[in-house]
Amino acid sequence: QVTLVESGGGAVQAGGSLRLSCATSQYVYSTYCIGWFRQAPGKEREGVSAIFTTDNITYYDAAVKGRFTISQDNALNTVYLQMNGLKPEDTAMYYCAATWYKRAMGCTAEVGADFPYWGQGTQVTVSS
Repeated sequence: QVTLVESGGGAVQAGGSLRLSCATSQYVYSTYCIGWFRQAPGKEREGVSAIFTTDNITYYDAAVKGRFTISQDNALNTVYLQMNGLKPEDTAMYYCAATWYKRAMGCTAEVGADFPYWGQGTQVTVSS
């Protein structure tokens, strides 16, 4: 069973920072591609970032590159999403998701439908 538990959301002003956490089992952490997605009310879900921790392969959507950093904690089997320079348009429910890693496919968050396992989500609200 794949379980993903997000935490760390909250409300901040524009320009502020938040760090999201995604905790999972050691097996999932080391063998799955783990991604972060977000969905704002009335908008489609979009991929934000992804990581394959074993090879430290990372992916960022263009909208967050340079502001967000995905990282890993091998001792805690936890993936983090450090979000700096937050903008009101970053406001959304953020979800951690996991899919089997296939070397030929890489590890990206381009297609949410490729991820069969999802956490419950954590809300991020950025005010102007």
